[in-house]
Amino acid sequence: MTEDAPLIDTTVPHSARIWNYWLGGRDNYEVDRTAGEQYREIFPDVLHVARASREFLGRSIRYLIGEAGITQFVDIGTGLPTVENTHQIAQRFAPQARIVYVDNDPLVIAHARALLTSGPRGATHYLHADLREPERVLAAAADFLDLSRPVGLILCGVLGHVDGHRRARGIVRTLMDGLPSGSHLSANDGAYGRSPAFAEAQGHYNRSGAVPYHLRSREEIAAFFDGLDIVAPGIVPCPRWRPEPFREEPADGLDLIGGVGRKP
Repeated sequence: MTEDAPLIDTTVPHSARIWNYWLGGRDNYEVDRTAGEQYREIFPDVLHVARASREFLGRSIRYLIGEAGITQFVDIGTGLPTVENTHQIAQRFAPQARIVYVDNDPLVIAHARALLTSGPRGATHYLHADLREPERVLAAAADFLDLSRPVGLILCGVLGHVDGHRRARGIVRTLMDGLPSGSHLSANDGAYGRSPAFAEAQGHYNRSGAVPYHLRSREEIAAFFDGLDIVAPGIVPCPRWRPEPFREEPADGLDLIGGVGRKP
């Protein structure tokens, strides 16, 4: 990377660092840990949400490689490296896999070398860009991936940061329009409806000065897959998307909705 990373603001909580804290990582600050604990006091199941999102990511990547035959990925809203990052999962099953990571967090930039660690047959690339710049993301990806072949687009818990459902849908459509037939979307996001505590905790977080995250309805999340062929079992709570055998899930499910769709 040639551009200078912007300064890291340690006075305001940041979702990537809070997520890192919830997943047991160390790349966070006191302000993030405080915000994370305040969130958890209101909605204790947030730790299940964080883990379920990461586990869904792994299962969807294994599907994309093993059944869809995809070996190149664009992961937007990468977050901080913890365990089972996209390139680690992908290259375990397809050592030649190539991954473009996209994020706009300065701390993620500072840890880009960790993300860029790759096997000798595959490769990874880091792009400092924003989800709200889909054309720029596609242009940069084209310099690194072969966009004449199918790509796996990963949007893991990131679309909630886009204000306005119509705008978020437009971003997804622009990204998928720029990818060839046979490309797949793997996406999940937080939803409201099942647990009032989730909405309460998110509202408290959004008033903290951090970049807001907008919970959406299950129907709104499903709309991100419009025009795609939905992979079974559909757009469902993430723990129920092709779960591992003998894997226990919360009894009442989770307000985390995800799925995978294929571009015809």
